[in-house]
Amino acid sequence: MSATLVKTPSTAPPAEPPPRIVPARRAGQWTAAGLVLVLVLLGLGLVSVVRNKAFQWDVVAEYFTSASVLRGLGLTLWLTALVMALGFVLGTLLAVLRLSANPVLRAVSWGYVWFFRSTPILVQLLFWFNIGALYPQILGVSTVNLLGPVSVAVIGLTLHEAAYAAEVVRGGILSVDRGQLEAAQSLGLGRWRRLSRIVLPQAMRAIVPPAGNMLIGTLKGTSIVSVIAVQDLLYSTQLVYHRTYEVIPLLLVATLWYVAVTSVLSLGQYYVERHYARGTAGAR
Repeated sequence: MSATLVKTPSTAPPAEPPPRIVPARRAGQWTAAGLVLVLVLLGLGLVSVVRNKAFQWDVVAEYFTSASVLRGLGLTLWLTALVMALGFVLGTLLAVLRLSANPVLRAVSWGYVWFFRSTPILVQLLFWFNIGALYPQILGVSTVNLLGPVSVAVIGLTLHEAAYAAEVVRGGILSVDRGQLEAAQSLGLGRWRRLSRIVLPQAMRAIVPPAGNMLIGTLKGTSIVSVIAVQDLLYSTQLVYHRTYEVIPLLLVATLWYVAVTSVLSLGQYYVERHYARGTAGAR
């Protein structure tokens, strides 16, 4: 009797396909190539601007440091510094009132911020400039020639900036940990000392960045006072090109000065931020 061989199926697992080779992603190379392309395009644009005779760079160089332009620049810087200082003093007061437990003080602060943030700054300046026509006398004092253009600019810009400064300061105060206030209160410190010694120094980390943006915005925003004949940087260049009809080069003079001053302020803001960020994880 012959034996029958039975073939049993193999239990070995099927062979796996060879792994697919994925090429390495070169994101860094593409990013670098894109950056180089952007720099090349910017360089070409800059070269075209420099070589374009329509910009009249010789006229720009002639008036860049002229006496009238420098006087306008000085007034712009003075106006910016004064408005920012007064605006933050008033804004800090408004922020403290907004955080007060007194509902009347909170309502007054909220109403001030609401009104001056809702009204265009140009409209505010024009109202102050024409205050004599609106109210010829206030408490028996004639207002027809009471305020000059510079005084109107200071008042209008300060009241406008204070509304924004109040929100910046209020946000900074709210960023301080509540435990810091409770610890200061447990030490018996008064309200003013708690605010000046504990709250504001810690709140500066949150206040400085938006305050720096406000400073740069105020510097450029002062150009709006040219509509009321304040001889700032822009108005000084306008006086020149109204006489010489060289509009483009004189506007370039004003633009270059704004860029230069803004760059210096941005650098100062960086160091101030780094100073108040000492001891934090994000300090640079």
